[in-house]
Amino acid sequence: MLDKTFDPKTAEPRLYQEWEASGAFAPTDDPNAEPFSIVIPPPNVTGSLHIGHALNNTLQDVLIRFERMRGKAALWLPGTDHAGIATQMVVERKLAQEGNVGRRDLGREAFVEKIWEWKAESGGQIVNQLRRLGASCDWSRERFTLDEGLSAAVRKVFVQLHREGLIYRDKRLVNWDPHFQTAISDLEVEQKEVDGHYWHFAYPLEDGSGEIVVATTRPETMLGDTAVAVHPDDERYAGLIGKNVRLPIVGRLIPIVADEYADPEKGSGAVKITPAHDFNDFQVGKRHGLPMINILDDFGRINDEAPEDFRGLDRFVARKKVIEQFEALELLRGIEKTRHMVPHGDRSSVVVEPYLTDQWFVNAEVLAQPAIKAVEEGDTVFVPKHWEKTYFEWMRNIQPWTISRQLWWGHRIPAWFGPDGAVFVEETEEEAKAKAREHYGRDEPLRQDEDVLDTWFSSALWPFSTMGWPEQTSDLARFYPTHTLITGFDIIFFWVARMMMQGLHFQGEVPFKRVFINALVRDASGAKMSKSKGNVMDPLELVDEFGADALRFTLTAMSGQARDIKLSKQRIEGYRNFGTKLWNATRFALMNGCARAEGFEPAQAKSALNRWVIGETVRTAQTVTKALADCGFDEAATALYRFIWNVFCDWYVELSKPVLNGADEAARDETRATAAWVLDVIFKLLHPVMPFLTEELWRQTADLGAPRAHKGFLMTAPWPDLPESLVDAAADAEIGLIIDAISEGRSVRQELNVPPSARPSLLVVEATEGQGEVLRTNAPLIAQLLRVADVSFVDAAPEGSIPYVVAGATLALPVAEFIDLAAERARLAKEVGGLSGEIEKISKKLGNPDFVARAPEEVVEENRERLADAQAAKAKLESALSRLGGLA
Repeated sequence: MLDKTFDPKTAEPRLYQEWEASGAFAPTDDPNAEPFSIVIPPPNVTGSLHIGHALNNTLQDVLIRFERMRGKAALWLPGTDHAGIATQMVVERKLAQEGNVGRRDLGREAFVEKIWEWKAESGGQIVNQLRRLGASCDWSRERFTLDEGLSAAVRKVFVQLHREGLIYRDKRLVNWDPHFQTAISDLEVEQKEVDGHYWHFAYPLEDGSGEIVVATTRPETMLGDTAVAVHPDDERYAGLIGKNVRLPIVGRLIPIVADEYADPEKGSGAVKITPAHDFNDFQVGKRHGLPMINILDDFGRINDEAPEDFRGLDRFVARKKVIEQFEALELLRGIEKTRHMVPHGDRSSVVVEPYLTDQWFVNAEVLAQPAIKAVEEGDTVFVPKHWEKTYFEWMRNIQPWTISRQLWWGHRIPAWFGPDGAVFVEETEEEAKAKAREHYGRDEPLRQDEDVLDTWFSSALWPFSTMGWPEQTSDLARFYPTHTLITGFDIIFFWVARMMMQGLHFQGEVPFKRVFINALVRDASGAKMSKSKGNVMDPLELVDEFGADALRFTLTAMSGQARDIKLSKQRIEGYRNFGTKLWNATRFALMNGCARAEGFEPAQAKSALNRWVIGETVRTAQTVTKALADCGFDEAATALYRFIWNVFCDWYVELSKPVLNGADEAARDETRATAAWVLDVIFKLLHPVMPFLTEELWRQTADLGAPRAHKGFLMTAPWPDLPESLVDAAADAEIGLIIDAISEGRSVRQELNVPPSARPSLLVVEATEGQGEVLRTNAPLIAQLLRVADVSFVDAAPEGSIPYVVAGATLALPVAEFIDLAAERARLAKEVGGLSGEIEKISKKLGNPDFVARAPEEVVEENRERLADAQAAKAKLESALSRLGGLA
């Protein structure tokens, strides 16, 4: 017999350990099984499980468990990312806390060794946290972006792209993070709106005839100015084009150039040009052949290109000094307050500088073309489809991808420099030396590039490098391309697009056939979770409190394609209660002798009740199967909830009690066998979403009945494939009439505040002969569940009755004697009035374009939900008022 309750704290670790030890997470060896593969978005080796991971990995696990049960060779390939900046930051901080020397004092080799030591001890804790969630990854195939196999893939890709001219080295402006002293990509830059100023500076003309005024939010960069630009059609400056100004403080003569970048409508119409420290200025500088003077070092300090008294100053200290000197020179023409966007490093949170430096780049524009075409032609589809627009917008405007990073942790760039600066790009140092020998005609000392590759460079190869490429492995042949990628919208650019480019270029096929973009998890009020707001929900704490299954079902049920998830503990608790409901229904079935019967065939069931529940089971299986196949995770969860809670646990259990307690032995045995059959199907259908509870129930019921209907794990049991022929329309009509008569009667009682103790008769006013027979036969059951005195057949409903129609039959409840009609009318009218006022107030707010445009997205959405709820409640109350209107 089942325990009274399911204890997830003891069951979940036990079951997971058994699953993993059995090898059940690995794909079947059956060569005829259709392959179905997913690669995990590799979490950072520094990471710990957050609620976004919990959602993303729950959906992946739901899908992989579903396809595994459908008999496919289902592979969910796990791994972690070395996370260059994040890992280096963690280990540097750890060294500092322990009082050790910094990485530069340690040196590269010793520091990297420290990182490997940290990884062995502390890295990858998220992998064990995924186990707690129930993730059925094939851990035997786990990969790491810095393992030897993936490193070989990275080197091969770099060398091949270089030989094809798609990787090149160039001196360009990049986003520079002074905290980490490295270039970062556009995608790693976070734009923050901050308070700032426009400082208006006067630059004197060389001939002393006047001045030209420019404005800047970054005064320190004027130390690197090499021109002033005006619009060619700006008549104010027509006579100055080609003349020089003397750059204050520095004393350098710089030209006034005509360029359309200068906006005559903005400020003075003249702009200072600093090609080495501004992306727009860089383009102006290239057009006019201007010198590019970098005035910062790697740490964001002023370098030797500036006047001596500025050298070594932090950029922001230098800013104050520039302003002071302009003021002293009487060349400060004004200060204007502003709010403006300033780029920050997403990891360091420091202000990022446009910085002129030698870096390695990928010609992403060339690689993007096949990746664009693949989505246009449907080789890869996005779900929801509207995310294709985001993908296209970025891909069609793609810029060169900066792939070098000035870090020590990562894939070292396979490029070696000779003494004359010649570059030899090869997969190994030995091959580079051989090439150098060919070049020089002798052995020369080579120096490997100090930089490492952008973390996303190795992650872009993930779908095929994890399967053994560049070796032509059996896994690569069997499981590439993968089927579905489940990920967040925020890494469509970082990762999805780059995997598309590299997969098509190196494998000739898209890396995945479908990309499902999961929602963002917000707090209960719809606000984005953040540590600063204190509204972060820790999935591990939620698992401890409610069990993994409850959290998984909540996330699945709320993962609709068109909305973000508003997560609350109340919802998770509600879905834990759903699991408890199934557990209790199973206990009820076992206590009543429900067990698999030898030779039981659902198609041969005689009872209308059993034929009805069998048909409902078939319909649910069809709905859930289609929904999961289409990534309609919330649809599947909704169908499961409705069927398990409402159909089986409520109606079928209640309606079966008279049979199970009755004297008809044949009917009793059939009902027992049917209940056991339905429960088996329920366990299978629910397993992908709630694996622990269902596995335990499967195990606890395994030996009941004859024959032993299942062996082994539920997770490897076959998915239900039930024929449509089991749906019985006549049984549906019969049981549907009984359920509707009871549930609609309950609604009448509830809406009109009929006391629970009241026992009116249920009157059958008009019904077909068949309906009358059903209502007569089931009168005691209907009376018991509806809490009425009896079921009576009458020609007309007496005064004081509330009529209602179900399936064309007219029934009535004479309730006038049990309620205060005037008080009920007043109560309902008051509530309708209150809701009308609320509807009007919210409608006005939502009808205000300013509110919709300015209010946070979650606030607007909350108001829309409140409006919909108020309208639904008002309609229900108006229906009750209408019913009362028919009473005398």
